[in-house]
Amino acid sequence: MGLFDSLRSALGISAESDATSRADPEDLFGMSTAYLTMEADLGFDSADEAALCFSSVDSTDFADTVDSVEAILTAGSEETGTEFKRHTDDHGYNWVVLVDDDPEDLVTSVHFAADEFIERGYGSRLLAALFGFRKGGDRAYWIYSFRRGAYYPFAPQSTSKRNQKLEFKLESILDGELEIEDDEGYWYPLWPSTPDGHPWE
Repeated sequence: MGLFDSLRSALGISAESDATSRADPEDLFGMSTAYLTMEADLGFDSADEAALCFSSVDSTDFADTVDSVEAILTAGSEETGTEFKRHTDDHGYNWVVLVDDDPEDLVTSVHFAADEFIERGYGSRLLAALFGFRKGGDRAYWIYSFRRGAYYPFAPQSTSKRNQKLEFKLESILDGELEIEDDEGYWYPLWPSTPDGHPWE
């Protein structure tokens, strides 16, 4: 996966010294209305998937925290039908991937998971929340950086090329509705490993 050369510095270790604010999981609820704006103003539908990326700690307490997150998502899935799975990628980063055709359920599930990490004292292990969108052959993502406490758009066209024109358009439409990272130097690409894949695959 080609994303982690940048992810490590953008959302991980070195970003701690560059963090401008403490991430607030309540920021994630801004995506609830953003889904509507993306559809109404830009013609982008939900990709029916979202993901939470985090780094692990080799401790029993952290393992218990992850178990607690899974228990919360399992309980939520009985109400909403939101499916989820966990996997660790080749770089050692962990993902919780959520699938639901109701964007509101995706936002709520990501929030519950992130909030549990924070409540258990592991907010610093959260790297990013990703929300996917699609329009024909185009894909776009809103990425929430927990280290920066802000969103930024990402529109991959392949495993190494991005549609910056679309990204700037997304920024202009959603500015004010989402807390958007104003330093474009932190709009790090989270490349998918295949041309048609998601960054979390």
